Amino acid sequence: MIVDLTGPLFSSLEAATKEYKEAKAAGDSGKARKKALECSRIMKILAEKVPAQKQAYLERAGKWERNADNVGNAIQARKAATPGKASGKSGAGRERGEGRSGSGSGNTGNSEIEKEDELLTYAESLISKSNVRWNDIGGLSEVKHLMKETIAIAGLQKPASIKPWKGIMLFGPPGTGKTLLAAAAAGSLDATFFDIKADKVLSKYFGESSKMISALYGAARKHSPSIVFIDEFDAISLSREGDTSESSRRLLSSLLSELDGLQDKKSDKLMLTLAATNTPWDMDPAVLSRFPRRIKVPLPDETASREIIKLHIKDLDYSKLDLDSLAETCIEKLYSGRDLQNLCQQAIWNMVRGENRDLDSLADLPYKELKERQLKVTSLNFDYFEAAFEKIRSPLTKAELEKYDKWNEEFGG
Repeated sequence: MIVDLTGPLFSSLEAATKEYKEAKAAGDSGKARKKALECSRIMKILAEKVPAQKQAYLERAGKWERNADNVGNAIQARKAATPGKASGKSGAGRERGEGRSGSGSGNTGNSEIEKEDELLTYAESLISKSNVRWNDIGGLSEVKHLMKETIAIAGLQKPASIKPWKGIMLFGPPGTGKTLLAAAAAGSLDATFFDIKADKVLSKYFGESSKMISALYGAARKHSPSIVFIDEFDAISLSREGDTSESSRRLLSSLLSELDGLQDKKSDKLMLTLAATNTPWDMDPAVLSRFPRRIKVPLPDETASREIIKLHIKDLDYSKLDLDSLAETCIEKLYSGRDLQNLCQQAIWNMVRGENRDLDSLADLPYKELKERQLKVTSLNFDYFEAAFEKIRSPLTKAELEKYDKWNEEFGG
């Protein structure tokens, strides 16, 4: 449902940047220059692909061209500054400003440009375009109402005293549709969608995660209207009362600064942060204060369960099914939206295997011949679902659900 906007270009840019840095470190000026020019070329293509950011990409293309022109001198200056070189060389180098101090500051400047580019490139590689709409989500009518209300106020012209929320926290059991809700918000607005997993921020640039957060929000501002969705949010915003590393504290401070920055009422750019967590009670209080709009995403009720089942079997004949009875059973088994999806898939597979006994032998056919054959299907009945119920089990307990209810009563809003 979510399609990368310019994913291949960003991947190529990241690879070329890495090869440029490796060649520069190895002293291979020819390869480094070639890779810098490749980065410039990709930036120019991005400028054409994303007209709204054309000037920014062209400026970065120019930086890469300057890197290409200067990389040979930078490598030579680094070699001249290396201890153990012939006497007189380093002295002459210092007179020309190429010694340790001079080249160091120059290289530092280039390195900062390269790192900034690398971080921004990675942040932009996380851009997606969502095709999900609100109607694609079964149930959750109250949650959708609250989210749509918040988004509408953020976009409308209004008096200065009416201040929209800049962030929404979605909390609830796993598999209840938090990611799908974020995708629907972006898809319905036709907004740029940054779909972030916590591990992408924490592991990709370990030790520089705080800079990654700044680059992420910088990219979001460039590509507004935008929605930044951070899944598993608790992984980067755990309470600071525990034993956390210095890098984690810097990351959290950067995140809080960016969230505060989103409260700039003078800006007409729409930027909304959606955060999702399965363990809201682990959140840092300072983070919670930045998300006064906290919405519980519950397990589907009977009506929602029926709608979700219908969504997943809509192109099959289900006239023999008692959907109300199926939904009641799903409620008893504490099924989430993801569990319902898995249930339907398992039931469909039970039907497919029953109607296609020789299915595995067809894999021996050439693909062209296989494409000319039709899979046999029949009406879905309760027997297929009854067998599926034996396979699909919810990991949740009633005690865990009560914990969400209690937290919602105390802190939800």
